[in-house]
Formats: sequence, structure tokens, C-alpha cells
Amino acid sequence: MKTRTPRPAGKAATRVTVSETNIRKAAARLLAVKLVSTEIAYVQRSLGNSATQDQLDERVLAVRKMPWTEIALPD
Repeated sequence: MKTRTPRPAGKAATRVTVSETNIRKAAARLLAVKLVSTEIAYVQRSLGNSATQDQLDERVLAVRKMPWTEIALPD
């Protein structure tokens, strides 16, 4: 697992749009497999419209370890 270099003190975390494209890019960078649409929808629902890159990365890594019943919406 890669470790992130700490941000310099006083440097604010930049917020990014939680879009399908940004989620797919984060998954490509962090995971060996692609996320399916249900996982992408979960990340978007859980983070809202914007988040820091660190939050997005954490959620992308976490969604792969979660049980499917927590990710998928009931019919």
C-alpha cells in the first residue's frame, strides 16, 4: 500500500468534485481493478458533491472491502 507524503503545515486540503471521472481516476491509481457502477454511486452518495482528495482516496479503498449489502440500494 502506498503511503502519502504529509502536506506542509498550514497548507489547506484542496477539495475536488466527487464525479464519476474523478472516482474512476482515483480507483485506477489506488486499485488493481475497476470499480463497478454501484460502487461509484455509493462513493458519490456518501461523500456528496465535493471532498478532499484524501477523503476520496479513503472511500475508494474502503468501498472494495465493504459488504455488498451496505453498498447497494434496496430495490
